Amino acid sequence: MTWSQMEPLLYTACLDTLYMVLWSTVYSVLGGLPLGVLLVLTDRGGLLRNSTVNKVIAVVVNVGRSLPFFILMIALIPFSTLVVGTSIGPTAAVVPLAVSAIPFFARLVETAVREVDGGLVEAVQAMGGGTWTVVRKVLLPQSLPSLVAGLTTTVIALIGYSAMAGAVGGGGLGHLAKTYGYQRFETSLMIITVVLLIVIVSAVQLAGDLAARSLARRGTSGTAAPLRLLRTRTRARTAAASEAS
Repeated sequence: MTWSQMEPLLYTACLDTLYMVLWSTVYSVLGGLPLGVLLVLTDRGGLLRNSTVNKVIAVVVNVGRSLPFFILMIALIPFSTLVVGTSIGPTAAVVPLAVSAIPFFARLVETAVREVDGGLVEAVQAMGGGTWTVVRKVLLPQSLPSLVAGLTTTVIALIGYSAMAGAVGGGGLGHLAKTYGYQRFETSLMIITVVLLIVIVSAVQLAGDLAARSLARRGTSGTAAPLRLLRTRTRARTAAASEAS
């Protein structure tokens, strides 16, 4: 097979792979982020402590993480058909990709949020901040570098899963490698496909690392802001009380 014959196939396969990874990443964030935060908030000592809700979410996340992607993909064929109207193609592959990535990302979110300094949470609560304020002003901003690192790991896992999904009818580079590289013995095409996957993964990892480091540097300068504000208000109240007495 010549390069002129391989080029359109590779171009289409790359677009299909990026399409699957992009949309499954979006749905993973939309589903995994709130689940991960809820795992922290409803846990023992959390702001919304509720053991029943915490256990239910933990069971759902654990079950989702324990299922091998290949088995999950086959089991979700009827659901994928119900949601998108077909069980083959990149759009159908987004469904099992998202379902498998949501619990995976949720655990990474939980780990990232648990690393936030409890003193910052107490400072915001002392200033009258509610649960939503704590989540929006402290937990998410302070854990953002770790969240970005976790998202990078999730995207890289999705790239690998998308190749597996492509091998069973999902399209993308996995489908191309199986159809032409394996079944038609096009070794050169198989090698190019592997190189493209390596390049995509390396680019995602590099971009994720740079973003996480940049956010970490910015976060360091703003970490003590709630504590400084609390100390200022406390001193002001103490001074006012002293003058009144």
